[in-house]
Amino acid sequence: MNAIEALNKPRWDDHDWGPLPPLTRDAEAEVCVIGLGGTGLSCISEALNLGATSVIGIDAVDVAAGAAGRNGGLLLAGPVDFHHDAVERHGVERTLAIHALTERELATIQQETPGIVRVTGSLRIAETPEELADCGRQFTAMRADGLAVEHYDGPEGRGLLFPHDAVFHPLKRARALATALRSRGAQLYGQTIARSIEPGRVRTESGTISARHVIVCVDGKLEWLFPELLAEVRTARLQMLATAPQLPIKYDRPVSTRYGFDYWQQLEDGSVLFGGGRDKFEADEWTTDDAPDAKVQEYLEKRLRERLGISTDITHRWAASVAFTDSGLPIARELGGGVFVVGAYSGTGNLVGAVCGRGAAQLALTGENTLLAPFQD
Repeated sequence: MNAIEALNKPRWDDHDWGPLPPLTRDAEAEVCVIGLGGTGLSCISEALNLGATSVIGIDAVDVAAGAAGRNGGLLLAGPVDFHHDAVERHGVERTLAIHALTERELATIQQETPGIVRVTGSLRIAETPEELADCGRQFTAMRADGLAVEHYDGPEGRGLLFPHDAVFHPLKRARALATALRSRGAQLYGQTIARSIEPGRVRTESGTISARHVIVCVDGKLEWLFPELLAEVRTARLQMLATAPQLPIKYDRPVSTRYGFDYWQQLEDGSVLFGGGRDKFEADEWTTDDAPDAKVQEYLEKRLRERLGISTDITHRWAASVAFTDSGLPIARELGGGVFVVGAYSGTGNLVGAVCGRGAAQLALTGENTLLAPFQD
């Protein structure tokens, strides 16, 4: 496969998958979930765990066709902000609660889909003296609050090591979970666009779903579904590339640098995934266009060659839409009449999104709010 053939196909799409069938009729369920990424699938899983009698899930494309299957494959505990910054913005109690929930979610993902997660730890590497000093502030705050962190000085550079973080194959995880949910009785449909969302009813082009609870689990372009969120949510494009294997393996752990704007990991076969650069072209990257852009891709390739020393061919270039909020906290609320919405994870949806999906199911089916409360103002 060459770069042209792989344009906007993520490196993760490396195995056969039979697409979900579309919805072709009216249907009824106790719970209808819109969006079959990591959040939506976790929501369905939790709904079934809580005893939902029937669950229907729909997606405009297919399982994890958006950011859930097109991200860097990192499982990093905590909110989007570095710990010391999060404490300053949200307080220590809320920040620690989010950290604990995401760590627990990592364990849940390992249990639900065995063999897909690798606990490697992760690195934050400083590129400037100022960033190294910020790493020091993060270290002090994390240690003061009892969180696992170590100073790091190694081949990648100087910074911090977070020993409990992990990596995974996000698309394989989503497809394995979808398969398991279907075996438990969940009805999942692809190529099914929600044309209107109302209390108790979701209308699509080929059928109407009647449901007691409607839960929308969408990240990028969330403001398209709910224009009332335009003041809170903004969609950006995140871009990545991947290479052919280069051995021996140079990077045992995923790395983020430049305050998290660049990140990479090397897979077990030696191929490298590199993402980021959005801040270098910020005006252009606040967009709902989810096709790779030449300027960002050129930046990523240059960093790959010069910063990482990777010389093998580039095999994949892709992008995804991700929604951001000014607070860094996701949208996680009931909109009224039994319609719930979760999304806008500011680029950290693999764990936070899954927690929010479970929390939405918990809130809808039991009225409890223990999972969502730390994310809500």
